[in-house]
Amino acid sequence: MNARPLAPPLTPRASTPRARGRRAAALALSAVLTTGLTVTAAQAANADEPAVGSSTLVPIQVTGDPSERFSLVILGDGYTAEEQPLFREQIEEHLETMWSIEPYKSYRNYFNVYAVEIISGESGVSCDSSLDSPRRTTPLKMAFWGGCNPNSVQRLLTVNNSLARQYAAAAPEVDQILAIANSDTYGGAGGSYATASGGNSLSALISPHEIGHSLGGLADEYDYYSRGVTTGDYTGPEPRSATHTLLTAEEMAAQQVKWWRWLGEPSEAGGTIGVHEGGMYYSTGVFRPSRHSMMKTLGYQMDQVGREIMTERISSKVPLIAAAPADGASVPDDGVISIDVAHPVYHELDIEWTVGGKAVPNPHNTTHLELKKTPAKPGDVVTVTVVDNTPFVRDPALRDAPSMTQTRTWTVGAEAPASSDVEPAFTESTRTDRPVGSLDVLYVETTHRPDRLFEVTWTVDGERVGNPHDARTLELADLGLAAGTHTVTATVSDSKRHGAASETLTWTVDAAGPSVEAVISAPVETTVGDNGEPHYVVDESFTMKLTATDDQAGALVTEFRLDGDGWHNYYGWPTDADAPFLFTPTGTNVDDLVYGNLGTGGMSLSPFQPREPGYGAHRVEYRSTDAAGNIGPVQAFTVEVRP
Repeated sequence: MNARPLAPPLTPRASTPRARGRRAAALALSAVLTTGLTVTAAQAANADEPAVGSSTLVPIQVTGDPSERFSLVILGDGYTAEEQPLFREQIEEHLETMWSIEPYKSYRNYFNVYAVEIISGESGVSCDSSLDSPRRTTPLKMAFWGGCNPNSVQRLLTVNNSLARQYAAAAPEVDQILAIANSDTYGGAGGSYATASGGNSLSALISPHEIGHSLGGLADEYDYYSRGVTTGDYTGPEPRSATHTLLTAEEMAAQQVKWWRWLGEPSEAGGTIGVHEGGMYYSTGVFRPSRHSMMKTLGYQMDQVGREIMTERISSKVPLIAAAPADGASVPDDGVISIDVAHPVYHELDIEWTVGGKAVPNPHNTTHLELKKTPAKPGDVVTVTVVDNTPFVRDPALRDAPSMTQTRTWTVGAEAPASSDVEPAFTESTRTDRPVGSLDVLYVETTHRPDRLFEVTWTVDGERVGNPHDARTLELADLGLAAGTHTVTATVSDSKRHGAASETLTWTVDAAGPSVEAVISAPVETTVGDNGEPHYVVDESFTMKLTATDDQAGALVTEFRLDGDGWHNYYGWPTDADAPFLFTPTGTNVDDLVYGNLGTGGMSLSPFQPREPGYGAHRVEYRSTDAAGNIGPVQAFTVEVRP
């Protein structure tokens, strides 16, 4: 089955192609997305009753040409025809959780996501949750216990790889398969194909971890293989893993290897980036960058070391320069060179133009160059260099890789620009079918003429925004939008041609984050501190239930952090998504992992790690992220835990 045990717990508008030459491919894609149904003879005979084993391809998020995106295909198993809405709800929770984690959040535009709704004749999957549980007949043959194997473990949830490939082939492209089982039992697996149970409180945290393996090549950072059982001391050579080492922090810095560029910084997953013992399933003798990150404990963010690697790997799936005149071609000295580029969610790629080896000022980072406005003459070489200067990447070798830096060159000729009958139209844009966040960079791409530039006009709440250089992007963060809902439009037109067609796109901007209510169990005393935060006194332990609300539709991802540690996903309780999270002085053992530990060693840890009881005062912060990516205000309370 090519699977390994799961990491321990830890109807959009499809974009049109970028250029007219690819419009036929986009129309073919549109047909696939619309029809998308594998119809059997039995189903054709009775259209009101979908046949068992039939499937429907559903585009969940389509941001661009499938050949230029990372295509994630999500399959469902053990869902009857009546349970397909449940499958769709669970997909939304999985995805919104992933979009709240960096770098997936900042590079969400690089992903196409497709769901394959497969009709099962039985509800659920095999051996859930014991070997004596029913063996169910489902299209993907998913099963716990490594395929009902008594020598395996309960949480190993497998899928028939051959069947998974067959169903996933309905998608235009397949880069990663995620198979979700109709089950509330904790389980999953990684490898070439990832699996997860759909209804467990921790299920949605599995996907970003497993893609870290399959796409980023990130190794597990657990300090054990079997839960609660130490694996002893690592005695091998320096690991090939980018996130494990035998070196001290001083040796790394001196040799300038591994994660030396990030040493000493506060980790995005909590604590400080340094050398933390344990990893690669060994408890001693090898070191990882952070005390806990999502590659060690589900629920935390990815630390900067893993985030840097993942940023480059995600970028490798998307061409930075997606469309441009043929490299090395001749261009007229009074024509226009236009390129289309990739678009992260929160920043623009940096674009530098040169003519004859001299830089052309480009203060507005435009994706076009009007040669008649430059000193270009026949024989000059024109170069454009596109770089993703995200702060997520510090390694120059990664920055200079083709995934993050690309160049095109042309030679200036004397011929006049070719005539063209191209009409102004949008070929791709930020999705318009859902609200965008107040910090997003909106983008449009248009048809191109070789002789002149089409104008793009932006408005915000009906007021025109200055755009003297016809930029194809609008940075919402620069507008200082007030909290609430706003409307943005972009119109492309041709002012030099009377009566030419024009096109307008409209976005809704959600400029208000969600709010969260915290309920603390049975405090014996409640006061308000000088900072206005609630202060509770409890005996021995307490529970916390967080409930997020927002004025827009979509899933909400709520997080909390304890005593300034890393932000941790609030999923309820590991055994019950509707139960509150329990904090105790030494934590609670659930399936040989410890949760809610107030003492030393961290909130989530292995049972064999040392723990000192965490009596005394603690501060808990909490927040939520909405479907548009807005992070709501951080709220907090303090609690004094008495023996």
